[in-house]
Amino acid sequence: MRDAEAIYRTPLSAAGGLAVTGSGRQHARRAVTDRKLPSFAVVLVERGQGWLETAATGRMSLTGPALFWLFPNRVHSYAPDEGGWDERWALFEGSFTRDFVRLRIIAERHPVVALHHLDEVVRLFGKLHADLLDDTNLGQASAALMLHRIVISAARQASGAADRRQERLDMADIVESLRRRAMQPLDLAAFAAEHGMSPATLRRRFTLETGLPPKAFQLRARMDHAKQLLATTDEKIETVAAMVGLDDPFYFSRVFHEREGCSPREFRARYPRV
Repeated sequence: MRDAEAIYRTPLSAAGGLAVTGSGRQHARRAVTDRKLPSFAVVLVERGQGWLETAATGRMSLTGPALFWLFPNRVHSYAPDEGGWDERWALFEGSFTRDFVRLRIIAERHPVVALHHLDEVVRLFGKLHADLLDDTNLGQASAALMLHRIVISAARQASGAADRRQERLDMADIVESLRRRAMQPLDLAAFAAEHGMSPATLRRRFTLETGLPPKAFQLRARMDHAKQLLATTDEKIETVAAMVGLDDPFYFSRVFHEREGCSPREFRARYPRV
């Protein structure tokens, strides 16, 4: 690996979703001890071995290729062994990080991801670094996109999905099955059994595939269909509610307002029929 490189950027004030604030690479030989960062970080160990220690995990051994996540304002330490290791790293922040944590795509108690497809992740880190060097609005936006792809690639490799193409095809069929029956009541246990897995496994795999748990996915499909009906028909609000599987029109109106920021009647007024 070449000499150490590092870039630090101040994110644009408008970049609230996801922003990369630093990137670098080096052959590391020294320990990082009892450090806190103000932002999230991801460290890719391409080759070499050592350890990582956090309050949530204690000390863990680590062998490349692997990456690990560091959480803001959390004390952490890590170090390569005597031979050092080749590492790449990125700092990031923004509101999307809450979604990553909420969906358990990155987890403080499971920060280390063993990588089975190193080339893919190295390519993404390389593109992220080049984008950050660009130092333009477009470069910062592209760097954020690369970081998002690193998160998804790591999550898939952590779940083994990258090694199971057929499993992903099966999940696409399951997603489509739920989409087709989204207007019907969902018994998650029965739906999972129908596809040969436990509810917990179905929920985890479904969330990785779509970014939403099954019931949230179903609700989004119902609201999307409701918007279509409101914009293209003259059906009463209570009829639209029933057509999307919500028999209580008051509950339907409340959920619709929470998701869309307006009532069903207001939505319909925005899109008058021709």
